[in-house]
Amino acid sequence: MFAKLVAETRNEIIHKHVVSNLREPMKKEIFEKAFEEKLNKNFSKFSKYFDFKLKAFNELNTQLFEVNKCLLLEFNRAGITLTNNLLERLLKLALIYDEVGVGPKPIESWNEIFTEPNRKYNQIKLGNSIELCKKKELITEKEKVVLFEHIRVLMRNGFSHADSTEILSGLPDDSVMYQATFSNPSDVQEVKINQKVIPFMQSLQMENFANENAVDYFDYVFKLIFRVEERLLKKQE
Repeated sequence: MFAKLVAETRNEIIHKHVVSNLREPMKKEIFEKAFEEKLNKNFSKFSKYFDFKLKAFNELNTQLFEVNKCLLLEFNRAGITLTNNLLERLLKLALIYDEVGVGPKPIESWNEIFTEPNRKYNQIKLGNSIELCKKKELITEKEKVVLFEHIRVLMRNGFSHADSTEILSGLPDDSVMYQATFSNPSDVQEVKINQKVIPFMQSLQMENFANENAVDYFDYVFKLIFRVEERLLKKQE
């Protein structure tokens, strides 16, 4: 996408992409108009994700609403980051409830019931959560592969850890750009750059990736929650 980009300076590119629409002061009315436009544009698409009922993982209700509201307003990088948190919390809850059981428990026993499972599972890494959930038959082998080899690397590391390495790995090391000045526009200079290592270009590519993948990622995790919940409940019948 950058093969024939003409720019005078790095700052000009950033200004054009980031602040070209912010020439007016940021007033409440501007936000209201933008939010209303996104709501009207996207509500019919995302309303189905507000209509759900969890049986075991009620703790995830507010997180689901938060992610969906981000995506509805097209805050896609935030949506991916929150979906990462949602996924990690899902797997830890699945392990905890697999051990202690689902259903009401006497309040006087809460500390005794939850202390040890919380110690065992609350701080484990995503890879370990995935492995344990597969071992306990809370996820399938296919789900394990998707979670471990794709989501863990691209989504979790790419956004929660701000590591763009894997997401941008398919880009060429050298991309051709053309630089000119307004004072001498006919003097075009060819420049080879590696957009995988240049911070503002990384950001543009990560934004594009988020816009293309945030909704599908959330949809996958949303459906996974109910599959895991169903397996957990069946195990405890």
